[in-house]
Amino acid sequence: MQRVLLLIVFLAAYTIQAQTDLLDAEALYKNKNYQEALVKYQNIYDKDSTQLIAIERLGDIAGHQKKYKKAMSYFEILVERDPKNANYHFKYGGAMAFYIKGISKFKAIKYLDDVKFHLHQAAILDKKHIESRHALSQMYCELPGIVGGSIKKAKFYADELLKISPVDGHLAFGFIYTYEEDYSKAEESYKKAIEVGGSPTTYLLLGQLYEKQELPLKALKIYKTGLDKTKSAQLQTALSQLNQKLN
Repeated sequence: MQRVLLLIVFLAAYTIQAQTDLLDAEALYKNKNYQEALVKYQNIYDKDSTQLIAIERLGDIAGHQKKYKKAMSYFEILVERDPKNANYHFKYGGAMAFYIKGISKFKAIKYLDDVKFHLHQAAILDKKHIESRHALSQMYCELPGIVGGSIKKAKFYADELLKISPVDGHLAFGFIYTYEEDYSKAEESYKKAIEVGGSPTTYLLLGQLYEKQELPLKALKIYKTGLDKTKSAQLQTALSQLNQKLN
């Protein structure tokens, strides 16, 4: 009986310590202290390889550090352990997409079907998964037709985004129209995104569109408007950089 009690006490203490370690690691991660968080998550994983959150964060941190091959290895484990999890498929496909951008086109081709599969799986498993639809819309927009690129498919996922999250749908269409160099429609889409969302990203993308068209005064105006409304450090940086170019 005494041995049983000792075992119960030990297990309780171990569980509490594991929870404390995880909370500490999560706090570091949320504060973007990725290197310190990495050590914590690695220790958690080494003690208990069934901790899915530790595996996911190790993959996330590898992605932040642009170690996409390493990130893929962690997300692959997650997909194998929980194949019905949309976010795991999205992260695996996303890490793979970033990885192939840094290798030769010849080598990248063999990964394309896997990228498409996992992004599609994320969208299928979660009918409201915004990030996977953004990724699919952008991917089909940028891919050459010979390997499956299609503006029609890009617009299909942008349309789905409009139904799920109007601001994301307008941003997706803004990206597509910019890619097609239909700048008037792109401007209209980004303005709609500002109307329904008004996040720093919406102002930033419209400003970047104006800069792309060599309309710096319009870009300055939209950056200033966005900065006044959102107090975004990102917009402050964009505004400062544009002012430096003009001076």
